Amino acid sequence: MTHHASQLEQLERTALQGTTRRHFFQQCQMGLGAVALSAMLRGESVGADKPKGSARARNPMAPKKPHFKPRAKNVIYLFQAGGPSHIELFDPKPKLYEYDGKPTPKEFMEGRRFAFLKKGVKLLRPYYKFDTYGQQKAPLSELLPYHRDIVDDICFIRSMHTDVFNHGPAKLFTNTGAPNPGRPSMGSWVTYGIGSESQNLPGFVVLQSGPRGPRAGATLWSSGFLPTTYQGVPFRGVGDPILNLTSPAGFDKQKQRDFFDAVGDLNRMRLQATGDPEIDTRINAYEMAYRMQTSAPELMDIAKEDKRTLDMYGATPGKASYANNCLLARRLIERGTRFVQLYHTNWDHHGGGESLEKDLPLRCKQVDQASAALIKDLKERGLLDDTLVVWGGEFGRTPMGEPRKPTGRDHHIDAYTVWMAGGGVKAGFSYGKTDEFGFGAIENPVHVHDLQATILHLLGLDHEKLTFRFQGRDYRLTDVHGKVVQGILA
Repeated sequence: MTHHASQLEQLERTALQGTTRRHFFQQCQMGLGAVALSAMLRGESVGADKPKGSARARNPMAPKKPHFKPRAKNVIYLFQAGGPSHIELFDPKPKLYEYDGKPTPKEFMEGRRFAFLKKGVKLLRPYYKFDTYGQQKAPLSELLPYHRDIVDDICFIRSMHTDVFNHGPAKLFTNTGAPNPGRPSMGSWVTYGIGSESQNLPGFVVLQSGPRGPRAGATLWSSGFLPTTYQGVPFRGVGDPILNLTSPAGFDKQKQRDFFDAVGDLNRMRLQATGDPEIDTRINAYEMAYRMQTSAPELMDIAKEDKRTLDMYGATPGKASYANNCLLARRLIERGTRFVQLYHTNWDHHGGGESLEKDLPLRCKQVDQASAALIKDLKERGLLDDTLVVWGGEFGRTPMGEPRKPTGRDHHIDAYTVWMAGGGVKAGFSYGKTDEFGFGAIENPVHVHDLQATILHLLGLDHEKLTFRFQGRDYRLTDVHGKVVQGILA
């Protein structure tokens, strides 16, 4: 008996010696290997619950059926980072001329929060002239001359309001529905909900222009706890659209194809063993990168556009600019990309540094022509009906001026303007109204969550049903808020 026990112990010792550390962690109780792999691959998404009723397709970005018939197929969001002044651009307040330089009435200050302003600040008149344009007689600033051509194609929402008055959190709130990082962006929710029709380009693309990147950076287009296949892909304005997309010298197409096939086989083996959706993301990332080596350079080559189109946008081939990005947005939509987000900085005109006198006209000049050209171009090509275009920032500016020179205004969360066009919204229409000083909405107020719910609705998505289960609860873009703004639907 002792002899047999000794032999058994020797066999067990030999088996353990032949077990690698990797095999031990993979095979030990509670699936520690799978948990570790999930942690490495999913990052902040560790512990995410699988959505109810989900059936992962081979390609997570394949087109999916919406909840109901959509009015729009694609979105181009022209995000003006920093907070454009509604008082100088879209929402003139004649009363401010009468009260220019006078103390702000107490009733307008009670219960309101500002980023920098203190008590005793004075009202400030609009800095630029307005006139009315189009059949809707829309008031429009002299700073936006090209917008005059599209007022009958767009819908102004003049009663926007939000909850957050600092730039980074406010941008996050507009783009993700929450003021803190870690939640999926709107483009991620959209591609998670209905996928993309593009085979050779990402479904969610981010384009940037202006003096610097937007505050909050990549968290604005993050996929949060959704699989990372749905995160936004930033494209550069010049050179390779994505770093390291071009193969190194001497690495021919066949070698590259062999490499992708080998890596794909290994990843599929791990996917079968673990079921981790992030491996699906990795497989598709390699395949997309391979296809993009041809499609992305062709996309970025705007020199192939005719001179009339380039002149209409004010675009210059080989130059990084907002105008080029607007043209690229149209080209992306034509190629099936679902959600294109442009960020243009910096609209943060407090005065002292960036001002109403100098910087606001410069920003308007950078975006006015190309924004209008995008609407006209989409309309001419028959794309506007299926494409929803949104223009706006994270908040507005105060009716009071900041007590420094040159002149500026503080952040304002209670009133600002966003415009939309195409994709099922009313054309040549204004919705909502602010008070005589521009402090707050007095007619048809629209909250950020309402805007988000409406964008999803136009894409055929019910914002209350588009959910993802994470850490024991169902999350959605609009949190527990939001209602569709029925009054702007065509």
